[in-house]
Amino acid sequence: MTHQFLTLAAAGAIIALTAATTPVRADDMVQNLGPVEPNQPILASVGNKRVIASFTSSSGVCAMQAVVWNADDIDAKSASRVQVSLSPHQRVHIDSTDNQTLQLQCGDYARTLAVVDNDLQVASK
Repeated sequence: MTHQFLTLAAAGAIIALTAATTPVRADDMVQNLGPVEPNQPILASVGNKRVIASFTSSSGVCAMQAVVWNADDIDAKSASRVQVSLSPHQRVHIDSTDNQTLQLQCGDYARTLAVVDNDLQVASK
């Protein structure tokens, strides 16, 4: 009886965690604003754009790549790739056509990448 209870409790916890990260609508994008480690994705929206970004740490810099596309473009035919090398604490700004900006910042010793706001605070921890 105890084993069955633990199994049900574990299943309930998994369902609760899945529900917390599942978008409300099918066209809503799950977001991960970081900080992330090398090869982990940043998933974000900026205005009418969607962004997937990741990086590798190379020679003390964040070698970052980002793919940006229109939010309403289901097939991502509007996708563009951006590559940039960022020194620690340096930022790259990705602007949408509706005048919104997403800022990505390379962390200490090029160990992390995160979305940051204008006050230098991490948007999500």
